[in-house]
Amino acid sequence: MMNCATNNQSREGSRMRQFYRKYIYMPFVNLSFRSKLFMVFVLVTIIPMMLLVYFSYELTKTKLTEQIYINMTNSTAQITKNLENKLDSYEHISASIYLDNRLANYLTNEYQDDPSYLDVYNYIGNRIDTVMAAYPDFDSAFIYSDNPSLPKDNYYIRPITPEVQNTELFHKLQQSYGNIIHLSSPQTENGPAMFTLARLLNNNSNQYPYGMLVFQISESVIYSLMEKEAGGKDIFIINDKGIILSSADKQLINTSLPKLLHQNFDETPSGRFDTTYQGVKALAVYNTLKNGWKTVSIFPYDSIIKDAKSLSQLIIKISLGFIGVALLLIYITASLFSKRIRTLIRMIRRIERGDFNPTHEEQMGNDEIGQLHFAFEQMTTRLKSLVTEVYQKELQSKEAELDLLQAQINPHFLYNTLGSISSLAVKHQDPQIQDMVLHLAKFYRISLNKGKSILTINEELKLTQSYNAIQLIRFKGKLNIIYTIDQSILPYSTVKLALQPFVENAVIHALWNQDRPLNIHIKGVIENNSIILSVIDDGMGMRRETLQSLFEEKEGRGYGISNVDRRIKLKFGEYYGVKVYSKLGMGTTVQIRLPQKEIQ
Repeated sequence: MMNCATNNQSREGSRMRQFYRKYIYMPFVNLSFRSKLFMVFVLVTIIPMMLLVYFSYELTKTKLTEQIYINMTNSTAQITKNLENKLDSYEHISASIYLDNRLANYLTNEYQDDPSYLDVYNYIGNRIDTVMAAYPDFDSAFIYSDNPSLPKDNYYIRPITPEVQNTELFHKLQQSYGNIIHLSSPQTENGPAMFTLARLLNNNSNQYPYGMLVFQISESVIYSLMEKEAGGKDIFIINDKGIILSSADKQLINTSLPKLLHQNFDETPSGRFDTTYQGVKALAVYNTLKNGWKTVSIFPYDSIIKDAKSLSQLIIKISLGFIGVALLLIYITASLFSKRIRTLIRMIRRIERGDFNPTHEEQMGNDEIGQLHFAFEQMTTRLKSLVTEVYQKELQSKEAELDLLQAQINPHFLYNTLGSISSLAVKHQDPQIQDMVLHLAKFYRISLNKGKSILTINEELKLTQSYNAIQLIRFKGKLNIIYTIDQSILPYSTVKLALQPFVENAVIHALWNQDRPLNIHIKGVIENNSIILSVIDDGMGMRRETLQSLFEEKEGRGYGISNVDRRIKLKFGEYYGVKVYSKLGMGTTVQIRLPQKEIQ
């Protein structure tokens, strides 16, 4: 089971790699340099810029929402404080009238037809006028009295009629136990919206009230306390039932705010919640007064988002400006890079076609591409020089081969003739002649080598041994040849006729003492990763000036030491070649250095 899971994971990984290479990596690699720059620019600049604008917009909106919430909380608390202070002042003035014993006596006395009740009118009128002068907020102030002996002027003192008894005001006062009640009435054709503050006058006995004190205040006076705190918000005063008591829209007075918001208020004294008001999403903040009223501030989210959008639009405009400038700069930069890269490509194509002539392109600067252009020009010049050098070496090699072939024209004719001589030697029963002819034929067969200039060291040794066999017959008793060859070098390659010419030189120039035979030692070893072939003789040696002149090209010298040295260097490099060591009267040593390289 584990092996199956591992194989499935391996196949899935392989498919993912193929998908990535086919649809992501290769399409990107095949794009032009300019397109790559633009794509990378979009990925690393424009997309992060858009994300920055988006997150800045969200952050700004959040911060603005929190700030507006704090401002709304503070303004709502201030409105609540101002309203409570105003209501407290109203309560204090009502309390002063409520506790006025003289007023209570006037309202509870029995009056006859005498004019003593005029004192009641004067006192009550002066008392209310004083209140009205001290509190210009009051639109009117009066007392309802049910004392039948007290005449009513219907201004300061009004009767409690059946119509009054049927009002909400009367019913609430009967259950107020002397506390202030607050009522509101909406705007009508006959008058503005009004606040009513009333108190049941029952100072002496709760069971026997002697009147109702009523203050009427224009709703606009109450709204003025919070109007300056509006600042784009909708502000309401609602009672404990959620009924609107004051609002900028007077038509909403006495309607239910929770129904407008489709949401009820929490039991907590203050708080906030998201809601929908007049079809738009809004933030609502409320605070509760001591009498149970609430001040409610509603702020549409569109206003918050509008400020956030304005800031975001400013950021977008600035960003687009920078992006436009960046696009222009990246276009100019990409064009400059592309132009110089295309110049390099043209140079490479020209080299590919074998054109190494300088283009005389203008200088591309000192940056990486400029340095690459300079290095490429230098490389082109160097490559042209190397090609010329190789071409010249090939010409030299061909000339050397031509010299060799020209030298072998007569041997080639001789090789064809030797077969006939060998046949005649056999016919006349002369084995020594036959041996010499066979060795000579073998020598020229290998040396011709089907026109090839490279052969193995093993073949070169056979060629040399054939030559040596002839010389041993020719100089019988006067020549000794010893071979010390490391068998591991036999498969490696050498130029043709690299060893035989030096044996021939030794036989021709070193065989000088008729009484003592010439000893030639042929060695082949591996030394320092190179093959060293040596021809060592104990002949007469040579003088220093003769030794120094061996590598000079002179007419009539054939293709000896200098020819072999030149051919080895042309084939294997300057490190390889021929060195000669000699001392007059002591012999000569020739060393041939070759690489460990087999024939391809």
